[in-house]
Amino acid sequence: MSDAIVQRLMNRHPRIITLGLERIQHLLKALDSPEKKLPPLIHVAGTNGKGSLAAYLRAMAEAAGYRVHVYTSPHLVHFNERIRIAGRLIGDDELDEMLTECEEANGDTPIAFFEITTALAYLAFSRVPAELGIIEVGMGGRFDATNVIEPALSAITPIGYDHTGFMGDKLEGIAWEKAGVIKHAVPAVIGRQRDVSTAVIEAEAAKLAAPLFRMGREWQVTPTTQGFHYESDLTTFDLPAPALAGAHQIDNAATAVACIERLRAARFAIDEKAIRTGLKSVEWPARLQRLTKGPLVEALPPGCELWLDGGHNEDCGLVLGRMASDWAKEPAPLPLYLVFAMQTTKDASGFLRPLSRHALAARAVPFPEGHVAYTPVEACAKAAEVGLDCVPVNDIGAALEDLLATQPAPMRILICGSLYLAGTVLARNG
Repeated sequence: MSDAIVQRLMNRHPRIITLGLERIQHLLKALDSPEKKLPPLIHVAGTNGKGSLAAYLRAMAEAAGYRVHVYTSPHLVHFNERIRIAGRLIGDDELDEMLTECEEANGDTPIAFFEITTALAYLAFSRVPAELGIIEVGMGGRFDATNVIEPALSAITPIGYDHTGFMGDKLEGIAWEKAGVIKHAVPAVIGRQRDVSTAVIEAEAAKLAAPLFRMGREWQVTPTTQGFHYESDLTTFDLPAPALAGAHQIDNAATAVACIERLRAARFAIDEKAIRTGLKSVEWPARLQRLTKGPLVEALPPGCELWLDGGHNEDCGLVLGRMASDWAKEPAPLPLYLVFAMQTTKDASGFLRPLSRHALAARAVPFPEGHVAYTPVEACAKAAEVGLDCVPVNDIGAALEDLLATQPAPMRILICGSLYLAGTVLARNG
């Protein structure tokens, strides 16, 4: 039923209209202000790592026995993934009922897809007890529909270039939008940032008397052979490597620990054991995820590896490039091939450039319907700009078949370029 609900949402509500908070504020008021009836909230903004941070926080808090509401976007396979109510995904019947309630309360007032789904999430959370909520910004922060809450803690992950059509192509402007989640006197945990972003965040925090808890200042993270060392003025942890793959996940995990330290200061009982359990148990699909079962995997010859990542901007390309470099250092490295699709709003050549140094070739596939994206031929032209040999194909299955037919196996195949593509892959792979 959730697919039908999504189609209903898409038919009745535009994906994007002008940014602003007036429409969702009007709807929430009509719903009797559910955003004011929520447990302590962590509001997560940034360009890269937001979802991973939310996943770590949920895993750690739940390991400590807390009931946690979580709102994230986009979904990969089913819309229900966006709304986790006290540990469980929202059910189809709940979705249907509360969407109807939201639409009736909204009346004929124009409202966008993300705005009404955010209101729905707050409504759902307000009706089920929980001790903590984690709210991920959809886009930007300052004028994002989620930014109608008064959180107990704000968090900003690394800021980079994305959604430039809405936030501009200057990092200062993008950082100003992200820093809009900082609230008066509310502590904010800040992940690794470029100097220009740090300056903007610090200026905004100073205006609002918001205490900052910054990576490299108030807390430090150092990778170790077994995981990472976390240190602040009050706390020191030697922690295991997180379950999520990639060197960048050390930063994301450490940012979660910094958030947990702030929660502990607010009397949340989340001890080192819970932190360790969360690091080991965390799950977040399509973030450098190795697929180990399912029809796509089973169609590959023995010794082949299939990996999936939804990153889609230049910084994500750098992360994947570092992973590819690590793969190349293995005693018997598998040759790397890419399968990708990208939206035209993304810097495809910037994303592919770090990977082009390691991948032997690529296959470009059509982007999922409903989005403005490069055709496979256009995507191959972007790959050619960075010196990457690329062949257009009709779909994921054809891409894998073509690679196996024209390249020696075993191989390592990385499907990348879009969370929407990642969702299509996960759905097809079962």
